[in-house]
Amino acid sequence: MDRMIYVAMTGAKHILEQQAAVAHNLANASTNGYRAAASAFRAVPVEGEGLPTRAFVVASTPGANFTPGVVQSTGRDLDVAVQGPGWIAVQTSNGGEAYTRNGSLQVSSNGLLQTRNGLNVLGDGGVISIPPDSSVNIAREGTVSVVSTVPPPKSVNAVGRIKLVNPDEKLLARGDDGLFRLVNGGSADADPKVALASGALEGSNVNVVEEMISMISLARQFDLQMQLLNNAQKNATQASQILNLRS
Repeated sequence: MDRMIYVAMTGAKHILEQQAAVAHNLANASTNGYRAAASAFRAVPVEGEGLPTRAFVVASTPGANFTPGVVQSTGRDLDVAVQGPGWIAVQTSNGGEAYTRNGSLQVSSNGLLQTRNGLNVLGDGGVISIPPDSSVNIAREGTVSVVSTVPPPKSVNAVGRIKLVNPDEKLLARGDDGLFRLVNGGSADADPKVALASGALEGSNVNVVEEMISMISLARQFDLQMQLLNNAQKNATQASQILNLRS
């Protein structure tokens, strides 16, 4: 009975945590470039003297589902989608480096190329500055070119190249801000093989139907864990009554 109580108790706790992860996936079903969180359960025996029959349920998170999302054309010059494996490098608020697949970019009031969340897009030589009164074009390899919109017409000038990386997915971890970072805290090298599609955005890879089915399944699993705890309580009560009768 000890084993049943420990498994049911910890199983119910981690089912609630997994439900939160599924709810987070559903909330980001329309977020550009979002990678669905993946999780699983495993049983771990409790170590220690006098605890050979007890086991915990532990929720392990292998990471994220890196399956590419659907790429849709937007026709906007500052929208880019990573084609195949790869990431866009951005500068975090603390000056570090992180990676995203959300290629909906903008030019800040200070003339810096940024994400929609206000993070600076990193280039080969740091942040990328866009001159005022300029139209922006982003090439397949990430080169950012500008043309002045003030007459007379002027030549095309390259102002930087977006840093595109492709580290091993096993080395990436998702942060609380939704961005991915290297597990060791370093920065990945630029990969010239990563390509962009201009005027397009990659959608979320969340399958809403599968996530809803998962949510229903988790709710039923939680009810099962509660039933196990109730059965354990009934068994303990009946055992106590039998012992009282014998005494």
